[in-house]
Amino acid sequence: MGGTAPVGDVVIRRAEPADAAGIARTFQSRSAAAGTLQNPYPSIADWVERLGRDAATNYIFVATVGEAVIGHAGMHGNKNVRRQHAWGLGIGIREDWQRRGVGTLLMTTLIDLADNWLGALRLELTVFSDNAAALALYRKFGFEVEGVHRAFALRQGQYVDTTAMARLHPNPPRLPATGTPP
Repeated sequence: MGGTAPVGDVVIRRAEPADAAGIARTFQSRSAAAGTLQNPYPSIADWVERLGRDAATNYIFVATVGEAVIGHAGMHGNKNVRRQHAWGLGIGIREDWQRRGVGTLLMTTLIDLADNWLGALRLELTVFSDNAAALALYRKFGFEVEGVHRAFALRQGQYVDTTAMARLHPNPPRLPATGTPP
């Protein structure tokens, strides 16, 4: 299926094990894999396993048009007590749907969950430093550059840099104010 439907036809929902094949298909394109830290040609079984991980610390969403998975995004918590305030993010969009608003829809879902339901203080990610579209998307959602990892990952036969970005909750949850005791 080509990317012909308007972005208004895109549905964002929590991923299910049955979505594993669609998510794996996202990375059949070398350019889609080259934009992420995922390897190309993942197995469906690998994605079934990923989707079955602890649902309390792993939230994976898919963007669909009809029955087709056109993108996905995940937010992953930390089991280390000292890092439970921080969640990692990842996103992948099928090549024929890139730069059409799908990433914005997925990021909106992740930010809403993080800010309003999980109380996450810190969201963090790593993005290839030459991925201008992804950098712009993350900046739009309040992520700031924290540093550059030189020669961080092998991509298509070359070691390339990644940029570490993070976003702190703009209005962290607090306990309600209480009156003075009688």
